[in-house]
Amino acid sequence: MTSARQTVPSFLHLAAHPLRWRLLTELSDGDLRVRELVARVGEPQNLVSYHLRLLREGGVVVTTRSSHDGRDSYYHLDLDRAALLLTDAGAALHPALHMASTPPRFASPVRATVLFVCTGNSARSAIAEALLRLRAGDGIEVVSAGTRPKSVLHPNTVRVLHTEFDIGFSDRRPRHLDTLTDRRFDAVITLCDKAREVCPDFAEAPRWIHWSIPDPAASNGSDEDSYPLFLATAAEIDTRIRHVLPTLFSLGPTTRSA
Repeated sequence: MTSARQTVPSFLHLAAHPLRWRLLTELSDGDLRVRELVARVGEPQNLVSYHLRLLREGGVVVTTRSSHDGRDSYYHLDLDRAALLLTDAGAALHPALHMASTPPRFASPVRATVLFVCTGNSARSAIAEALLRLRAGDGIEVVSAGTRPKSVLHPNTVRVLHTEFDIGFSDRRPRHLDTLTDRRFDAVITLCDKAREVCPDFAEAPRWIHWSIPDPAASNGSDEDSYPLFLATAAEIDTRIRHVLPTLFSLGPTTRSA
């Protein structure tokens, strides 16, 4: 007696195409624009755009309008969604293949150094600094800075870190990126499209990652009105940090001159 035919999970159809898999692989490291993906995969823009549209319709890739150049968009791989679809695909084949959702733990004999950059260093990069320090413990050295830093942290940055993550950050002050030009980093993560364009090069070629995240402080409303934006921003940054941890823990320290 033969078993009933099962429909192949849509995610397997979606990801199995060689070019779409290549696009997913490129986006797994950070947010990119179409022209950057075209350069990386070496295929015509119309073909890349077609497959990006299919990935968007499949719910694994999303776009955000660039806050630096509104005519541009960044593509972002929704790793949580991709993990869920992959888990469901395994379970469809056999219940024992349902993957656990518990995030893995990582250990490294070396301590990587990470820099987060945005424009004002009062919201996004400051939140990222605090959350990476929370999630990585002593395993990673992390700092943040701004290309045009504000004088103080946004009140909602302090509030969301304290209320949602029990992190005291009120004594932190925004830092100018220029004060770190003599430092060496294993990874530089930009969270602002404008900061990505103007961020200077650092010595010894750190790993560059970009997260296109809108500024929650850009709202014209009151601090109370904008707080939901800070909640959403902190949640997104925390999700991205959980997914980037394996990459950061795998980075050895850059060679430092004596």
